[in-house]
Amino acid sequence: MARIVQKFGGTSVADVDRIKAVARRVKAEVDAGNQVAVVVSAMSGVTNQLVAHVDGVSSLYDAREYDVVVSSGEQVTSGLLALALQALGVSARSWLGWQIPVHTDGVHGKARIEGIENDELSRRMDGGEVVVMAGFQGLGPDNRITTLGRGGSDTSAVALAAALSAHRCDIYTDVDGVYTTDPRIVSKARKLNKITYEEMLEMASVGAKVLQTRSVEMAMKHGVRVEVRSSFADVRGTLVVDEDEIVEQELVSGIAYSRDEAKITLVQVADRPGVAASIFGPLSEASINVDMIVQNVSHGSGSARTDLTFTVAKTDLSRAVATLEERRDDLGFTALTADPDVVKISVIGVGMRSHAGVAQRMFQCLADKGINIQVISTSEIKVSVLVAEEYTELALRALHTAYGLDTE
Repeated sequence: MARIVQKFGGTSVADVDRIKAVARRVKAEVDAGNQVAVVVSAMSGVTNQLVAHVDGVSSLYDAREYDVVVSSGEQVTSGLLALALQALGVSARSWLGWQIPVHTDGVHGKARIEGIENDELSRRMDGGEVVVMAGFQGLGPDNRITTLGRGGSDTSAVALAAALSAHRCDIYTDVDGVYTTDPRIVSKARKLNKITYEEMLEMASVGAKVLQTRSVEMAMKHGVRVEVRSSFADVRGTLVVDEDEIVEQELVSGIAYSRDEAKITLVQVADRPGVAASIFGPLSEASINVDMIVQNVSHGSGSARTDLTFTVAKTDLSRAVATLEERRDDLGFTALTADPDVVKISVIGVGMRSHAGVAQRMFQCLADKGINIQVISTSEIKVSVLVAEEYTELALRALHTAYGLDTE
């Protein structure tokens, strides 16, 4: 007997028929002799509608009441799934975040899980009952309902799996696993049987939307084995595991991309200590995250000057430009250019640690296709470049082939 946590997202529980299908899948796991806990999201589109209701009442809303409203979607789904399981003869009970409770900090709208009380859940599972937990929600230090932010049900599921010492956490979604790249763009992309936590974290952080970044961080911290599976096909998915579980590492495991980037260049900034802090400080205060950064130093007549290029989220571009233009006189740059038509492409693989030449192959491949690299950033297992958005498909296909990731 094993303990399994299953998580079903919005498309998996989009209507009553799909909830009944989920119940049959859960029953199959119970019939196999396993103890099962299920975490559910709101039905597809419900959270967006609830957010719209809040915005319709007040644009300057109380975040605590916002959490009360938007958390209600998961309450409906958890109750319906418990009823569907009972109709199949399976003992089941729904649980909300405050009933368990799932303890979080007090940051409403994007709370972080601090702990889950599992004694009662474990007792019921030992007695053969299926636990159906509403994802995305918890209980803050002031005894108010909190929500975990977009994709928070993934984090709820991994946290529950860690608290219950589960054998595995299955994340059911509308794809059947993690692919080497987006199969909608590269037809030769292939599904990975296993991927390391670190690789999945890098892929999630640079555009792959299969798993939410915080859920991968939590899985890696607590050693929770996660499997990404399809809600609509009975096939094995992709296991996200510790590096030790993968016998032979590929040089590169995947290629991710993000169209959510925008580039800003400040021309002729004074090259002196403290300038970077004076530029990025106000952006941080405005809650604008800066990603890739490159600096080109040039020495003209008089004092040294430098051009500074960096990226921000495309949704933050206008605010970033306004923040910097307000401080033009203090910062001393002569011009500001903004370009939203860029894409970040990342090559990812733990095999990079022990192999040289990965970045060179990437640069040569893009050069051969006539694609100019605007910005470069690297980590131990990732190389990212910024290129013009019009070259997204060409770059992905070329790199996928260059690293030998194409299906036979």
